[in-house]
Amino acid sequence: MESAFNKQSSKNLLYYRIAELGIVSKADLLSYFKMTTSTMNRLLDELLADQLIMESGLGPSNGGRKPILFQINPGYGYFFGLEISRFHSALGLFDMNMNPMSFTRWRMDEDMTPEVFVALVAKNIRSFLKDHRLEQQRILGIGIGAVGPLDRGKGLILKPLYFPAKGWTNVAICELLTNETGISAYLDNGANTALLGEHWSIRQSQSQHMLYVHAGVSLRSAMMSFGKIVHGKVDMEGSIGQMIIQTDGPRLSEQGNYGALEAFVSVNALERQARMEAKLDRADIVKHYHVDPEHIKYEMLLRELRMDNAYVLELFHRSARYFGVGLANLINMFHPDKIILGGALINSDERFYNTAVETAQKNTYYYPEYEPQFSKGELKEDAVATGAALMVWKSLDIF
Repeated sequence: MESAFNKQSSKNLLYYRIAELGIVSKADLLSYFKMTTSTMNRLLDELLADQLIMESGLGPSNGGRKPILFQINPGYGYFFGLEISRFHSALGLFDMNMNPMSFTRWRMDEDMTPEVFVALVAKNIRSFLKDHRLEQQRILGIGIGAVGPLDRGKGLILKPLYFPAKGWTNVAICELLTNETGISAYLDNGANTALLGEHWSIRQSQSQHMLYVHAGVSLRSAMMSFGKIVHGKVDMEGSIGQMIIQTDGPRLSEQGNYGALEAFVSVNALERQARMEAKLDRADIVKHYHVDPEHIKYEMLLRELRMDNAYVLELFHRSARYFGVGLANLINMFHPDKIILGGALINSDERFYNTAVETAQKNTYYYPEYEPQFSKGELKEDAVATGAALMVWKSLDIF
């Protein structure tokens, strides 16, 4: 007789397998599990009785009766996924299939203090619930993907750099949101949740070893091995940016390494380089916008990039090559089968992405025998919030 623990574990595994496969027959499920048909029948009956799964019509016949197809019940419960970033934040409402039911996005400006932020999130949550006529008890949790550094266990955003508003130091974001909404909240690094979301979106490909790198105001990365996010002892979300690629190179911030990747590949690095070269009359941005070199902004560089300004093209091209070198270092260490790139720099221009990928490939050991796949992802800007909701879904003991 199977123990209660083994039965519960088998039930969990069966439920998650149905979720991953989408719509599946009992015969298909039996090919994944070492269990008897009677055990499978019993577990499916229990999942049906609990309304965790539902029948989804009949499949094609293989000579006998058409098999019953099963899928998870998307309306069993719901999740909120929240992204907290420097440029913008986003909130999504998701069903059990991680289908987005509502989504909203807003800019993070100098007025968006933690108190204002939490009040806005709570207001949007109430609005979503009203729009979909959902009672609060149907919500199984709020997942948060945030810039770091973090203390995930305590639900704290510790001391992030470059936030426009003041007050984002030692913020007990989970506690604040739970107190304001009455819904339990869970925190992880936004790069980790983005990778979770992207992995879910391509789950049919069964990629197991993935790398996610975000290049924007800062550099963020996440790794997945055997389908699980790799967590270190500490959560320093900008650590990839401190990879030294030029021992006598510049330093971007007072706390960073000299010659670190972030000094060459980040929004701030591009602004810094353009300002420095404008002072030496090597850049024509000042003449175009009639501004002091210190007032050159990334948005100006982006506009000039889209107009094929030769100087700005070279500025982004250099940054992309450095980024490719950093990617090659990560690839040679980790050997992922898929690399997903995101962030403001990746989305700035297709040439940035292509140059970075080509440089990474040229510096990848064993290439082309070993050739990982590069992608901008399926979910793109929605990846962080989607993965945050998925994080809650995967962590809950719903049985």
